[in-house]
Amino acid sequence: MQAPPATVVPTQPATAPVANDPALGQPLPPLAGFDPTPDTSKASVPGTEETRIRYTVKIEGLSKIGLEDEFRSLSELEAGRKKAANAAQVTARAKDDEQLAAKILRSEGYYDGVASSTVLAVPNQPGQVTATISATPGPRYTLSSILITGADPEPTGIATSALTSAIKVGDPIRSLNITGGEAQVALALPQQGYPFAKVGDRDVLLDGDKHTGDYTLPLTAGPKSSFGRVRPSEKSPKIFSEKHLAVFPRFKPGDLYDSRKADDLRQALVATGIFSTVAIQPVDTGVKAADGTEITDLEVTQEKGPWHSWAADAGYGTGQGIKGEVTWTARNMFPPEGALILGVIGGTQEQGANATFRRSNAGRRDKTFQITGGFDRSNYDAYDAKSINLGINWSRQSTPIWQKRWTYSYGAELVGTNEQGAALDATGDRPRKNYLIAALPMQVQYDRSNDLLNPTTGYRILARVSPEGSIHKGVKGYGRLTGQVTGYYPIGKSIVLAGRVLVSSIVGVNDIGEIAPSRRIYVGGGGSVRGFGYQQLGPKDAQNNPIGGLSSTEFAAEVRYRFGNFGVVPFFDGGRLGESSTPGIGGMRYGAGIGGRYYTNFGPLRVDVATPIARKPGESKIALYISIGQAF
Repeated sequence: MQAPPATVVPTQPATAPVANDPALGQPLPPLAGFDPTPDTSKASVPGTEETRIRYTVKIEGLSKIGLEDEFRSLSELEAGRKKAANAAQVTARAKDDEQLAAKILRSEGYYDGVASSTVLAVPNQPGQVTATISATPGPRYTLSSILITGADPEPTGIATSALTSAIKVGDPIRSLNITGGEAQVALALPQQGYPFAKVGDRDVLLDGDKHTGDYTLPLTAGPKSSFGRVRPSEKSPKIFSEKHLAVFPRFKPGDLYDSRKADDLRQALVATGIFSTVAIQPVDTGVKAADGTEITDLEVTQEKGPWHSWAADAGYGTGQGIKGEVTWTARNMFPPEGALILGVIGGTQEQGANATFRRSNAGRRDKTFQITGGFDRSNYDAYDAKSINLGINWSRQSTPIWQKRWTYSYGAELVGTNEQGAALDATGDRPRKNYLIAALPMQVQYDRSNDLLNPTTGYRILARVSPEGSIHKGVKGYGRLTGQVTGYYPIGKSIVLAGRVLVSSIVGVNDIGEIAPSRRIYVGGGGSVRGFGYQQLGPKDAQNNPIGGLSSTEFAAEVRYRFGNFGVVPFFDGGRLGESSTPGIGGMRYGAGIGGRYYTNFGPLRVDVATPIARKPGESKIALYISIGQAF
């Protein structure tokens, strides 16, 4: 039994006692019930607030069992002590904290623990009190048995395995561990074929003599299930039909039910941008499959979201100038998922507009079909081109939800262009020529990196082939080939070594003049060899205009150091532009620099500053690149 809280009685002015005062024969009030706040009602002006006091907080008995920090983080006394309060408020907070301390003790297995509170005036410090919370933990109770009841052996085994990953016999009876174990049970069963499993209310039978507890968890497992149909709900708009919904699952009808695959389906539907909300509910059909499992359909509730959106992208590169693009998208103009995208490109050296029809998830998840047409005006040192283009493309790409190892694209492209390139002979003439170009671009990539937007480990291998035909004073056929390997190697938690090697070649021609200037190979810029302006590394004519080449070799090495949402990236790049179709390493040029990164949820913002090594006359001393995303 603890003594009642002590109080200090304020001194009252001495007065002569009245001998026959009946109050003198009454017992004194208990100290625990005495309010230490001075009575100022007679001296104060009506309507003014009660006298304010300040207090300190003292905790006893929780530190030795490691619970004081948790208590202070939840304490009402701690939360309010920076601001003065009246005595009634301090006392109320102390009582609440007394209950809090008792609750924390029970949650940690100290079921015999008790707590008390006192509020004492500090001697010789008017208006200052100390609030003390005292706890006596007592013995800590442990689990003497763990039992799951009410289900067949298979779901019971799954539940037991999940539960005992968090709690074991002999462990302290901590509510956090117990609720965490029960949450694991609720997750594990739907992941292994039991979508309708329900965890009942636990029972812990305490033995006060042994200080132990017998834990029992009732379980209703429901039928073991396999996937059936994915069908729209009758209670919501059918934005996607059942046929189109069947494109998204990463499972087949008859597969064992797994809630993770159902969650993946929901995420894929959300990622289309068509819906404001998507809910997926398992529905027991009552029909048995051949393997004895219950067929469970997934019912999809669809709520329409905003289908129109604007987007913008911008960047800057030495030699390339400022370039920005604004697009407007109508995501579901041609259901299902047939989008119309209108874009405008504006910049100091490039302008254009384009329109795209895109069918997402076209017969297969993440497979896209699109038709694009537009016009473009490019005015670079290497060439001045006015082009009209039309393209058709099929692709299967990675997404942040599902990063695939193999991705591909293939299609066809038709370009009509009027171009003026660098001077190719001693006369210095730069005549404008018309070209009609047909191409069949194809690309495949193998990706073993760990992240689509900001990889820190693994590698990627890419190959690109584009057979092309150019009509200009006859038909000339050639092929454009590109191969690239990128790799990422972490050192500790903050540093990533990143590297890139690229080779490219145009085969089937011996004279570069047979190829339109815009279809030649160029080296230099923020996505190539930094330190040089856009397309500026390589042979040039007498007016210092880049001529282009028939092959290239490039490499880049970065040390990516990240701290929080920021990063610093020193880098070293090298490259060579060849006049023949065979890539080589002779005559390599190099650039070095440093970059800054600001990491966002859609990728890093990149600012790189570089300089060419062994700079030649006419080359910039400093090159600057600003864009979104890593360099590779």
